[in-house]
Amino acid sequence: MEALSLSSVHRSRAVPVKQHPPTTTSTTTPLTLSLKPPSPDSDNPSTSSSLPISGNLRRPNTHRPLRTFPSKPKSPDSKLPSNPLQNLVNPTTTFSNSNSQNLTPKLRLTSILCPPPPPPPPPPSPAEETPLQENEIEENSAIEEPPRVQFRQMGKIFVGNLPSWIKKHEFAEFFRQFGPIKNVILIKAHNETERNMGFGFVIYDGEMAEKSAMKAVEFDGVEFHGRALTVKLDDGRRMKEISAERARWVEGADGMDYKSKWHEERDRSRREFRKVLEAQPENWQAVVRAFERIKKPSRREFGLMVNYYARRGDMHRARETFERMRARGIEPTSHVYTNLIHAYVVGRDMEEALACARKMKNEGIEMSLVTYSILVGGFAKVGNVEAADKWFGEAKETHATLNAIIYGNIIYAHCQNYNMDRAEALVREMEEEGIDAPIDIYHTMMDGYTMIGDEDKCLVVFSRLKECGFSPSVISYGCLINLYTKMGKVSKALEVSNMMKLAGIKHNMKTYSMLINGFIKLKDWANAFAIFEDVVRDGLKPDVVLYNNIIRAFCGMGNMDRALRTVDEMQKQRHRPTTRTFMPIIHGFARAGEIRRALEVFDRMRRSGCIPTVHTFNALVLGLVEKHQMEKAVQTLDQMSLAGISPDEHTYTTIMHGYAAVGDTGKVFEYFTKVKNEGLELDVYAYEALLKACCKSGRMQSALAVTKEMSAQKIPRNTFVYNILIDGWARRGDVWEAADLMQQMKQEGVQPDIHTYTSFINACCKAGDMQRATKTIAEMKSVGVKPNVKTYTTLIHGWSRASLPEKALRCFEEMKMAGLKPDKAVYHCLMTSLLSRATVAEDYIYLGILSLCGEMVQSGLTIDMGTAVHWSKCLRKIERTGGEITEALQNTFPPDWNSYDAAAANSNLESNNGDEMDDEEEDASYYETDTETDEDYNDGKTNTDDQLWF
Repeated sequence: MEALSLSSVHRSRAVPVKQHPPTTTSTTTPLTLSLKPPSPDSDNPSTSSSLPISGNLRRPNTHRPLRTFPSKPKSPDSKLPSNPLQNLVNPTTTFSNSNSQNLTPKLRLTSILCPPPPPPPPPPSPAEETPLQENEIEENSAIEEPPRVQFRQMGKIFVGNLPSWIKKHEFAEFFRQFGPIKNVILIKAHNETERNMGFGFVIYDGEMAEKSAMKAVEFDGVEFHGRALTVKLDDGRRMKEISAERARWVEGADGMDYKSKWHEERDRSRREFRKVLEAQPENWQAVVRAFERIKKPSRREFGLMVNYYARRGDMHRARETFERMRARGIEPTSHVYTNLIHAYVVGRDMEEALACARKMKNEGIEMSLVTYSILVGGFAKVGNVEAADKWFGEAKETHATLNAIIYGNIIYAHCQNYNMDRAEALVREMEEEGIDAPIDIYHTMMDGYTMIGDEDKCLVVFSRLKECGFSPSVISYGCLINLYTKMGKVSKALEVSNMMKLAGIKHNMKTYSMLINGFIKLKDWANAFAIFEDVVRDGLKPDVVLYNNIIRAFCGMGNMDRALRTVDEMQKQRHRPTTRTFMPIIHGFARAGEIRRALEVFDRMRRSGCIPTVHTFNALVLGLVEKHQMEKAVQTLDQMSLAGISPDEHTYTTIMHGYAAVGDTGKVFEYFTKVKNEGLELDVYAYEALLKACCKSGRMQSALAVTKEMSAQKIPRNTFVYNILIDGWARRGDVWEAADLMQQMKQEGVQPDIHTYTSFINACCKAGDMQRATKTIAEMKSVGVKPNVKTYTTLIHGWSRASLPEKALRCFEEMKMAGLKPDKAVYHCLMTSLLSRATVAEDYIYLGILSLCGEMVQSGLTIDMGTAVHWSKCLRKIERTGGEITEALQNTFPPDWNSYDAAAANSNLESNNGDEMDDEEEDASYYETDTETDEDYNDGKTNTDDQLWF
């Protein structure tokens, strides 16, 4: 009877009990308990009857049913006892020997883990049977108590009849009055996660947990939000059921894990979800469908889904999945929080990422090294080096050892900030701690040296990469190609490309895009399109970046229609155009003066789903400014306001450069004040516009005041600023001030460029100091700066003003020997100088005029009508009746010259007769206007276009 256990507490699983018929002895009432479920024959009242037992039977370790033996037929005159338990406790009859033999096999364990019991002892005498049975009953009662508290947790209470809408914090707040709470379990509804099942559990904490639970039970029936709560001690029934069910699954009779159909379907859907997540990560619809098919996802599935959305950069859906997990009562772990922070980092929302990190700390969840690495990398990508250093320092304090990943992120942050000294120090620190640098850190350092233009150190890192046993990859060679294309050394970039081919490494879309971008910067359209043909030949499909570069090439060539057809081809290949796709087209049409077509492309961009940004409007404003259409450029600012886009400092700077080019100094200072009032950043480009306006209007004292304010704002003067100031003093012919500026440049370490030397030569020529101009040309060549066409044009104009046409002709020959092609301004300047001196009977002047006329005709250059009238006036002084020079010079006149009213022109010239110096000054003013306009255009393009595209 030791296998039986009776309890007065009713358990959740009722055990069917069968009453066996008595033996033929009329004085005995045998009772047999069986653990086997009742058979269908048990319904027959002639064979058996059911006895309700208000107690539980303790099951043996094995869960197989016990064998039963057929019992003898029931005697017709037998009656059921009125209280079988009373007969069991206070027996008045004795069991027969046959019944004892029948009970023994029923209690025998059939598991292979337990040996069979020993043979039964001989039957006791009737006198000894009664005390023995009493001892067995007492022993069974003694072992009856432990199961009653075996599954019960101390300090745990059950609370029922809760409102379905109640929240966990409200539930906990009410029961916290009885003692400190360790945990609160509120059972959620299966289909409606926002509601509960109407019951829950409270587990108290501390040494007085059981007393707190007893105190709470005293308030059984208390009203809570209109409900009378059921509060009682937890009897452990739920844990016992779970334990028994788990035991049946684990210790099945055939060794198999038995699961319900619901659990089997759930496990199958979980496996399918992980399979889709690994095999089809790009098919987000399939991944979402597989996740939704899981009936009750666990923390693992929710974490995988948050991580999936994080890799895609969909921070909103990642947050939604995270909140769904918490609504189901699943508390997030450090891994799940890290995935959510990763989602915000990919989406560049560092404020929310920091909010998640603070919530982790508040909930007592320790931040792992992966979490710190993600935060450091996120701040590195947004350019916040201070925050990246802060979290890196906290990671060093929290974790004893760091890894190469977090070091790579902080090194990347300083490389992007051009702080290569700090990056080198971090590399040394990492190596001192015994952490081997992976190849990615080598690439990061090469990219950093590329951004600062340090070719030597970039090559040193590349060599070190190979010495450490790494094989250069396409990324390694791509860093070198990017270095040389940014430095304008495309020929060396092609050499690196050939090295790649020899190493058996194929180009990818990024390396091809770098080469095309390099040729576009040099305006080498033919080679840019040749690289594009290589892309198609290699079987690569152009991406959006490559299409954007090709569109830039077509716009640079002025072939706007071909650029629009390329956009159509992009859409056919299912590539979605971006704002960078339409920006060069809008700028090209605006620059060409076709404002209507520029606005049409602007509307097409909106229809394509591209939201106009401030950069898009800046492209439109830049094109209008370059065509000096300032009114339409200002109207564009009103369109920006209607679109809800505020102009930035680049927008206002472009407007300021436009007004500076047309000489409206008041408007320049007006927009400068507007930039300051709106709290926008004042950079060097805004001050350049101020200086250009002051120097063009001759207000050099105002220009000096602007330079003093720049020094007060700690804005260094670059080469463009010095060029503007030197050109301003050159306009006034003050060579001494220009020379002082040249000395200041050298003292501050600012390298003069070709524009600097050209402006200084112009100052020397206007001052008549041709000797210093000649020395400046020699100095240029000694420092490796080659004179361009504009430099020689300025020098030729200086010799012409000095009445030395022979030296002007000699300078012209030097320019052609240097491989430079003369333009219209050179011919105009030199021809005007020779014609003004043609009255002097010298052969070299006549030969020079005839030679220049022949070159102009051969180059297809024609002059405008105003220049033709001016030259015809000079011809009248040389050959009044016509001659060889007149015939040669008229070949360069415009085609409608013959239909021009020569008599009216001559009478107009005679009425406005003046000396030769006046004519020369008129010619000089024409030349200066032409060259200054070109210079302003170049400066504006350099300052504004760089801001726009890079």
